[in-house]
Amino acid sequence: MEERVGFESDGLRLAGILHLPETPQAESRAAFLVLHGFGSNKDAGGGTTVAKMLAGLGYAALRFDFRGCSESQGERGRVICKEQVRDTRNALSYLASRTDIDPKRIGVVGQSFGAAVAVYSAGVDRRIAACISSGGWGDGAKKFRRQHASARAWKKFAAMMKEGKRRKRSGKPMSVSRYDIVPIPPRLRGNLAPGSIMEFPFEVVETMYAFNANEVVGRIAPRPLLLLHSADDSVTPTEQSIELFERAGKPTDLHLIADVDHFMFSEQNTLVINLVRNWLDKYFPARA
Repeated sequence: MEERVGFESDGLRLAGILHLPETPQAESRAAFLVLHGFGSNKDAGGGTTVAKMLAGLGYAALRFDFRGCSESQGERGRVICKEQVRDTRNALSYLASRTDIDPKRIGVVGQSFGAAVAVYSAGVDRRIAACISSGGWGDGAKKFRRQHASARAWKKFAAMMKEGKRRKRSGKPMSVSRYDIVPIPPRLRGNLAPGSIMEFPFEVVETMYAFNANEVVGRIAPRPLLLLHSADDSVTPTEQSIELFERAGKPTDLHLIADVDHFMFSEQNTLVINLVRNWLDKYFPARA
């Protein structure tokens, strides 16, 4: 069961799809917000897979477009980290206002950029009851340094940052290609959702560089946190989730998985699905 919905965030109308279990339930349901990746959208394969899986387990699941993405309002491509945190919190307010959703049992799950936003949102908003992060990151500066690891790549990235700041001061905004911001190996690019944004204003890079979920991840406890990461991630350095784990309180679980890459939810890997199901059964079951 899918319901097309919309809600307000800072005066912008955001578009979403709410998945509801087919089995009727007398009391209000536990729910999840499903956050998409960098410049992606609610129809990405990983987010759709997760939403359907959660609905099959008895949860409601809302996947939505952040502002500036796909069907949501906002300047296209302007995906500013803390604005997306506000979108997440406003999505939570929308779900909490529904009579069929239990406002005290709403979690958040995100992939990659959406995972970083999920962790940060859970750290600053105690209404979020549980958090699942897949391939996320906690320190933008460290992430970029490892994503542009070679001397040549880092020199190119640093030059782009310098030029972007210079043009910002002169009032001549600069656009940056997706792959100059976050390199993705060609073999994985097929995982990008149709309609994904390929050019971003330079301000996006600045805010990602300064975004630091490590600063707030410790505030999530005692609410449960699950960190999933490929043991050899080709996009987001694996140590980003390890650092989040080191800074988190309890209960927090970290799983590094060997036979998947960055877009693990898109791969519908049985091990990953079972890990999530078992974790939910233990820490955040569909029925209280």
